[in-house]
Amino acid sequence: MSDITLLTEDQLRQRLDLDARLIDVIEAAFARLSGGGVVMPPVLSMHLPKVNGEVDIKTAYVPGLPGFAVKISPGFFDNPGRGLPSTSGMMVVLSAETGRVRAVLLDNGYLTDLRTAAAGGVAARWLARADASRAAILGAGLQARLQLRALRLVRPLESAVIWARDPAKAQAMAGQISAEGLPTRAEPDPRAAVVDADIIVTTTPATAPILHADWLRPGQHVTAMGSDQPGKNELAPDCLGRADLYVADRLGQTQVMGELRAALAAGLFAPPLAFPELGDIVAGRHPGRVSARQITIADLTGTGIQDTAIASHVLSIFA
Repeated sequence: MSDITLLTEDQLRQRLDLDARLIDVIEAAFARLSGGGVVMPPVLSMHLPKVNGEVDIKTAYVPGLPGFAVKISPGFFDNPGRGLPSTSGMMVVLSAETGRVRAVLLDNGYLTDLRTAAAGGVAARWLARADASRAAILGAGLQARLQLRALRLVRPLESAVIWARDPAKAQAMAGQISAEGLPTRAEPDPRAAVVDADIIVTTTPATAPILHADWLRPGQHVTAMGSDQPGKNELAPDCLGRADLYVADRLGQTQVMGELRAALAAGLFAPPLAFPELGDIVAGRHPGRVSARQITIADLTGTGIQDTAIASHVLSIFA
């Protein structure tokens, strides 16, 4: 065991945070995914409705990196009522040469939270207008807060609006963000929350749409974060039909667990699908936003390459 690095959540929090460098790390991972050679199997996802829980296992092997991560990510959404966080988990990093365990990262979901937020930053960097200054966040949990932080790293935000099913949570988050220097207000009506936004981020566990196509206007960018299980759905399917550009983090995943799944079920699209992935945009293999009036949508379900990328980043910091 002496040659295995063991890092706890406290140690990780002391050395790693959401910053521009981490967004660059995740951006490079998406570009690498587009370039081929990456081995990234489908997500192993286990839905546990009787306990309002889920468990995802994600991994990716990236040629050239010394190791790859296998992540176990539980989400048990009744936990807050027990005084526990809803997410936890860990990452095991294996040697890409021998398969032996190099590190165990007992992060309790912290690394997943960071790499998910960083992906939102990458999406906004490539798909939102350069002058985007107003954000609307649908959701008031931890990831909602992190998404807003990521947006501030890549776009000149001047204000934000928060909507949540629980108005008290939206109000509390708005107050906290305002105290950190970004004028933010809570809005009880989701349509009113998004009408003036340049960037809209949905980050909820919704199983029925919370954003509708007739609410969207030219020039907006939408990042949908919450649909990481086949039963989840945040965007009405016709949102994708309204978009000028739809981008998946991994097209194979968004067809089975992202917003694209609902659009396919509604008959809006049919295979073969020719939508680009975020890595294709980053790598220059497909154009991103080409007009200030385009409506763009990024469908982010979370990929194993993000986990391998942040785990590798962690080990470089602790080397």
